Amino acid sequence: MSTELITAGAGVTDKHTDGGRRSRGAETTPGARIRLVLAHVCIYIAALVFVSPLVYAFFSALKPNSEMFSMPPTLIGSELRWNNFADVFAYGPFVTYILNSFIVAIGGTLVVLIVSTTAGYAFGRLRWKGRDAVFVLFLATLMVPAEVLVIPMFQVMQWFDWVDTYQALILPFAFGAFGTFLMRQFFRGIPYELEEAARVDGAGPIRSFLQIILPLSKSAVAVLAVFTFLSFWNSYLWPLIVTVDYDAHGTLPVGLASFAGLTGTRWDLQMAAAIISMIPTTVLVIVLQKHLVKGIAMAGLGGR
Repeated sequence: MSTELITAGAGVTDKHTDGGRRSRGAETTPGARIRLVLAHVCIYIAALVFVSPLVYAFFSALKPNSEMFSMPPTLIGSELRWNNFADVFAYGPFVTYILNSFIVAIGGTLVVLIVSTTAGYAFGRLRWKGRDAVFVLFLATLMVPAEVLVIPMFQVMQWFDWVDTYQALILPFAFGAFGTFLMRQFFRGIPYELEEAARVDGAGPIRSFLQIILPLSKSAVAVLAVFTFLSFWNSYLWPLIVTVDYDAHGTLPVGLASFAGLTGTRWDLQMAAAIISMIPTTVLVIVLQKHLVKGIAMAGLGGR
């Protein structure tokens, strides 16, 4: 009897499997194939459009300086000067600019992650009086342009005697509302039953946050980390204003601007320096690509 049941079950499974295969095969119609091909063609064209400037910049960094503005334009020069990338470090403290950018970007990212995850947990998971009103006021700060805050923040830095220091480069923009909003939206999509079960076992809010909420939010944290790192890495206006000794505390964007004066008309070295400055952010995005796609897809979902 059991053998008959197993055989019958296997037959039903085979039928379901065959039916599924037929349905999937039926879906692959000529029209669907054409749409799939067109979608891939559009993706490849868009990728080519976005990659082309980077490819041209890379090969321009390898050209002789005299051929940078040759007409008609050429992708590859008469020779490939790989020593242009080494010559960059002979013009000014370029290594110092890179180290300062890493210090500011990594330090700012860590502060933003700590502040945004804890604030997002307070706004998204904890219930307290006036929570929604405070959150609306918090979000209202996103409407204030950063340029408007430059003078007040600089005066605050002078009052703390922090001008031309790392803390002045990191802290003023480490408490924005964007990261808090992103983490709050993601936290609200996590089932409350998980946290309630932890509380039944005696876990408090801090333990629930550290052992349940954060481990489930790796993708959202990765998205926030990449966006924050890019923001600090590419920041130009604030480091330009709050930094006095550029050779000691200058970051890469400021260093690239002063690099133009140091090199004069050496556009080949300018392009080489720009390519070098793009390497860390490119590697970061490639390494965290899977988490970025998942986090962006899930961060705006759900909520109570």
